[in-house]
Amino acid sequence: MDYDVVVVGGGAAGLMAACTAAERGKRVLLLEKMDQAGRKLRITGKGRCNLTNTNPLRDTLPHIGSSTAGTTNKPGQTGGVWLRNAYGRFFAPELMEWFERRGVALTVERGNRVYPASGKALDIFLALIGELESNPNVTIRKNVTVKSIKVENGEWRVESDASASKEFSSLHLPLSTRIILATGGLSYPTTGSTGAGYRICRELGHTVVEPVPSLVALKCEEKIPEELVGFQLKNVQLSIHNSQSSIFKSAIGEMTFVNDGLAGPIVLSASRIATRALNSPLTTHHSSLTASLDLKPALSPEQLDRRLLSDIDANGTRVFNDALRLWLPAELIPLALPQLHIEYYKRLHQITGEERRRLRDWLKGVKFTLSGTHDWNEAVVTQGGVSLAEVNPKTMESRLIKGLYLVGELLDLDADTGGYNLQIAFSTGHAAGEAV
Repeated sequence: MDYDVVVVGGGAAGLMAACTAAERGKRVLLLEKMDQAGRKLRITGKGRCNLTNTNPLRDTLPHIGSSTAGTTNKPGQTGGVWLRNAYGRFFAPELMEWFERRGVALTVERGNRVYPASGKALDIFLALIGELESNPNVTIRKNVTVKSIKVENGEWRVESDASASKEFSSLHLPLSTRIILATGGLSYPTTGSTGAGYRICRELGHTVVEPVPSLVALKCEEKIPEELVGFQLKNVQLSIHNSQSSIFKSAIGEMTFVNDGLAGPIVLSASRIATRALNSPLTTHHSSLTASLDLKPALSPEQLDRRLLSDIDANGTRVFNDALRLWLPAELIPLALPQLHIEYYKRLHQITGEERRRLRDWLKGVKFTLSGTHDWNEAVVTQGGVSLAEVNPKTMESRLIKGLYLVGELLDLDADTGGYNLQIAFSTGHAAGEAV
């Protein structure tokens, strides 16, 4: 069979690209390296699949970062501007309508996050794969690992792993065939995300910003007391500092202590700013970033100082290590006591003004020296990828290789949690499928 379009990779972006091209009458070949497509898609959102966010476009763009968008040099700022054209044609309303037309009921939850009403990511995958399997113009081949894509002697040569069937181990295709590369990033490698697409793109002459784990737990140098591991804090605020200034401040939210550092929603958001520095081979002990945790974000330092004075006056005979429960969960006390340098059994009425201010400052900014991140097995997304300067934002076509389209996590785009990353995958996949 002859093919108009070859899609390499059966994740969210690849499936949407294949669906869009096939819907427009194109003969599509989808090559998937695993024994099943959509493995990562089926585990996203802890198996519930937060597929998009209903925030309007102007509120969405600041959640998306890029190193090469031309509008910012810092992840987490306005890299989303590059996506304006693709989002203008296929954004959250269109994506939601796409799934609802195929029988997937959706629900909007806290933070404008959109999920399948069933709470099952599988329903999102089944809608996509069902669309392809029901289309006679679509051929799906699994267990085919594409090793290289080249232009030789006036044709495409797509070489695959020798374990693939002979029919697909070496494809010779006319240059009129369009190839959509949707191989994903490096996060969750057990789902098939091995970063092979980055190597293929480099071999084709593309610039690839070195991938690093993002939306990931942060390691710290300080020892986390055993009592704290797994403990969750609510209504706290996290800031990240370099040697000069604060470079990130989270919204008030939740975080969790792990045995070697910090995790949870506000930490994942902070990791998008910290991860490149922490994964750089040039990072040293002296250049590590600092995380500062505000345990009382609703109170100004002055308000907190007045509260401490009032509590100390009312509980003057209590000893300090016991009285800490007035201001902290019991689980945090083993972390606080060694850092405060206040005698454990000192009566509150003996606390000096300097010691009270030390306690106040600690409550408003518990310090952690960041030393790294967790690895690809825990990272939600990849930061880095093919330079956006080398990709047409309207069509996702390579500016270097005519007929080659790059989508999804392969691109130098990443976003905060909240459905923004899957929307990038679906929108870039749709743009490529539409363009071909």
